[in-house]
Amino acid sequence: MGSNSLVSFNVKRLEGKVALITGGASGIGKSTAQLFVQHGAKVVIADIQDDLGSSICEQLGGHEIISYVHCDVTCDSDVKKAVDLAVSKYGKLDIMFNNAGIGDLETSILDISNERFKKVMDTNVYGGFLGAKHAARVMIPAKKGCILFTASVVLSVLGGFSEHPYVASKHAVVGLAKSLCVEMGQYGIRVNCISPHGVATPLLTKGTEIDKETLESLVSEAGVLKGKVLEEEDVAAAALYLASDESKYLSGVNLMVDGGYSITNPSLPMAVKSFMS
Repeated sequence: MGSNSLVSFNVKRLEGKVALITGGASGIGKSTAQLFVQHGAKVVIADIQDDLGSSICEQLGGHEIISYVHCDVTCDSDVKKAVDLAVSKYGKLDIMFNNAGIGDLETSILDISNERFKKVMDTNVYGGFLGAKHAARVMIPAKKGCILFTASVVLSVLGGFSEHPYVASKHAVVGLAKSLCVEMGQYGIRVNCISPHGVATPLLTKGTEIDKETLESLVSEAGVLKGKVLEEEDVAAAALYLASDESKYLSGVNLMVDGGYSITNPSLPMAVKSFMS
């Protein structure tokens, strides 16, 4: 590795920036909070997991660097409070990462209650809308900023792998981001999505009732890119890139972190292989 590579490796890519991460107390949000802090950002974690959120702040250096606020993303006043906390404590808001979400694997429309559909849409879509709206409130006057959403490869591009409201919500999130990209662009604000393949987060392991190692093995076996395991840190690295100035002209993008999974359909090769055997 050359000296220039070493210099770039050690650069703090978010130095001086302030980020708010919903769902930041566990899973992808937690990994992103850790990585953002490592790269010089001041971070506010917004979540409903109070003990976890407070613990992470203590682990990562205390309230001068990272703060926690209780926030139900479906509650307008909670999201407003989280954004206002970031601005009042750290002076501004550069990055809004709408990461909080819920979902399940149940696929039959006959088994999904009306209440369940509404709850998933409220959390994943309305929650993202509120995050973007309140972020825009402080970013537009500053004429800069970055708004990110967590979507999903198998849910925002494909379908049939999870419950219908979860799939619908992630498709809607991508549509929301594309629409916001057009309006926010005139203020110098970028809006993007991150769509990971299956990651063994607490949400997924709990939903599948499969342990982390087994789930990672299963996802890797079904993946296109062999010899690699997609981890929370890989999604956090994508968020770091999209939040940094390195992606200064990327907006309206749904970044696939999937090892090529979304570009192929294995059904025909599998059917041919089965037929030939």
